[in-house]
Amino acid sequence: MNNEGRVAIITGASRGIGKAIAEQLAHDGFAVVVNYANQVAEATRTVDAIKAFGGQAVSIKADVADETEVRALFDKATHEFGGIDVVVSCAGIMILGPVAEFDLDGFDRMHRTNVRGTFVVNKFAAHHVRAGGAIINVSTSAERQALPGYAAYAASKGAVEAIGLILARELRGRDITVNTIAPGPTATDLFMNGKDEATIDRIAKLNPMERLGAPADIAEVVSFLAGRTRWINGQVIYVNGGMN
Repeated sequence: MNNEGRVAIITGASRGIGKAIAEQLAHDGFAVVVNYANQVAEATRTVDAIKAFGGQAVSIKADVADETEVRALFDKATHEFGGIDVVVSCAGIMILGPVAEFDLDGFDRMHRTNVRGTFVVNKFAAHHVRAGGAIINVSTSAERQALPGYAAYAASKGAVEAIGLILARELRGRDITVNTIAPGPTATDLFMNGKDEATIDRIAKLNPMERLGAPADIAEVVSFLAGRTRWINGQVIYVNGGMN
């Protein structure tokens, strides 16, 4: 698909999976909006890296759970590039711990970003994405594994999947696809944080490929959904090397 003139917003794109998605879509020919909440230096580096290979990119700060800031994000993206064709809701946080001991302040903070943030971004995407476009949300494969310590995080991502499944049907007749990708363990700072080498190695071997995913593995699937298919819609796609 010729992506010249098409525009993508990627939330949480300053690093990790979001950064890989932004760079992949830029390589695919999209003009890219790199959204970030706090990591201004890393967002700038992502934009610079895209511009270095001839891509178009800008960075825009917004808290995805703040309706006013997300409205401004979409307005600025439209003003900068003339419209929006793809929205990837990738911003998220992960806090782990057993249900019996989980800190509820952390629970609320995680759900504010993962659930409310996805909902707010999808709300504005539904208003702004042009016909022929795509909305792609990011969930997790962890809920299918039922791993101890992941209950609060998996619950937040279960809500993300529900949002996408229903929005796909609410956009009937608009020629906009809505899908959710569910990565398995991926080698990012978010995943590595707080884990020792033995734990990382054990988790890496849960899939038959016996390795962690790379951010580029996830970005390739987003690339497909964003610009190469119009007949996958309302689905949750597990991207985990066969872990499930």
